[in-house]
Amino acid sequence: MDSLENSSGDERATGRLAPSPTGALHLGNARTFMVAWLSARSRGGKVILRMEDLDHPKVKPFAAEQALDDLRWLGFDWDEGPDVGGPSAPYVQSQRRAIYRRHLEKLVAAGKAYPCVCTRAEVERCQSAPHEGETLRYDGRCRDRFASYDEAIDAANGRAPAWRFRLPDGPDATVVSLDDAFAGHFEQDVAAHSGDFPLARDADGAGYALAVVADDAAMGVTEVVRGDDLLPATPAQTLVQRALGLPTPRYCHVPLVVGPDGRRLAKRHGDTRIATFRAEGVPPEKIIGILAASCGWCEAGQMAALGDLVGRFTLATIPRSPVVFSSLDSFSLLTR
Repeated sequence: MDSLENSSGDERATGRLAPSPTGALHLGNARTFMVAWLSARSRGGKVILRMEDLDHPKVKPFAAEQALDDLRWLGFDWDEGPDVGGPSAPYVQSQRRAIYRRHLEKLVAAGKAYPCVCTRAEVERCQSAPHEGETLRYDGRCRDRFASYDEAIDAANGRAPAWRFRLPDGPDATVVSLDDAFAGHFEQDVAAHSGDFPLARDADGAGYALAVVADDAAMGVTEVVRGDDLLPATPAQTLVQRALGLPTPRYCHVPLVVGPDGRRLAKRHGDTRIATFRAEGVPPEKIIGILAASCGWCEAGQMAALGDLVGRFTLATIPRSPVVFSSLDSFSLLTR
């Protein structure tokens, strides 16, 4: 296991916080951000904040500004970001479309990306086995169908074609192995898992799978700490990094905070928004103390400031199971 805290002392880690303005920051987001921030700061590293706002239909007005306010209230800071600037500006993804376009053009020129007009319903109908979850395996039917994006537009009946990544051919060419700093060894055959996966549903390539790879490289991110729900998507991102000649950061996927039903936090589990706790007068040290206790860095009920935890950070004490939220004073481990 490639433990982050045991990395070479000569290397100055660069981590990142990547909130998405699709809703208010909640306890689960804050816990994962806390692990990411402490991982970098505990080794004298740098933290970059990037606003990932490409999920256009779900973006909420003022959510980006509120996320920054909530994070600062909790004690977070960052060395580069949309409000402080930096050498990799802009730090808002919707303002970086020209960068994604250049990467997309490189992939298209190399025959590694192509337009696709298939709907989700069409892909679902082609599944060879009963399907559960969000990932659909694509059979590549649009691989050599169109000579250009404009031709795909004509065939799309008013819908914007998606861009798909063309998986490399050859034995084991799509098998990706990684040693996650928390989850350990993980291996996936991307061809069997998803097939040619979507890069973006945007003419300029402004979509998560391409944007996150381009931005991590451009901003010098050396480690990515995020929820373990994104672990299955990591091999696909690794293939994009390889195709573009970009470095692969160290990954660390930690368990989520979930509700009593075992599902990720949502409105059905009550109000877990940081903004609500702020409005109710809950001290930030109480929130950080509760989240830190769930990681084994302080005792239950202990108040803690984020900066006070820098010397206590270790991945070793974080439970392997998701943390269940019942109330602000009631966290437990999900038993499987």
